[in-house]
Amino acid sequence: MNELRDKHGLTEAEAIVQYRAKNYPKPALTADIAVLERSEAGLKLLLIRRGGHPYLGCWALPGGFADEGETIEQTAARELQEETGLTGLPLELVGIYSAPGRDPRGWTVSAAYAVCVEPGQLRAEAGDDAAEAGWFEVRDNAVYLPEGERLAFDHAQIIADAVAKLFQ
Repeated sequence: MNELRDKHGLTEAEAIVQYRAKNYPKPALTADIAVLERSEAGLKLLLIRRGGHPYLGCWALPGGFADEGETIEQTAARELQEETGLTGLPLELVGIYSAPGRDPRGWTVSAAYAVCVEPGQLRAEAGDDAAEAGWFEVRDNAVYLPEGERLAFDHAQIIADAVAKLFQ
């Protein structure tokens, strides 16, 4: 049987030998996780205070870089466990975030996940590169931080999208 050839006359094996990964720059891949708690008193969101640069000291969604050989779903679960101690949550994909400049370290694409839990069900503890973990009020698809505190990266957009996906 004749092997299929592309417009350059190459078989798949020949094309793969000629492929040069350096010709195709790759973004860093990350996962961000919005853990929401809904009660009669309202909606709360779990954030971590960043213990490293960039955005040192700012609040952020738990998350981080994918390791080679793991799926992005595994990345989300691992990062959530490392930064907050939370495990076994049914994470739902919110979206992919890839705007140029979203991370000052370079080209970074993030898969964002969300989950809603029952009030008082979870006790999060900061770990890994998270300096602190805390629950914050959410109103009108936005998180309310204390005066003078800031949210890192494009997490305000991810939070708005997560709330919209889960509750609207």
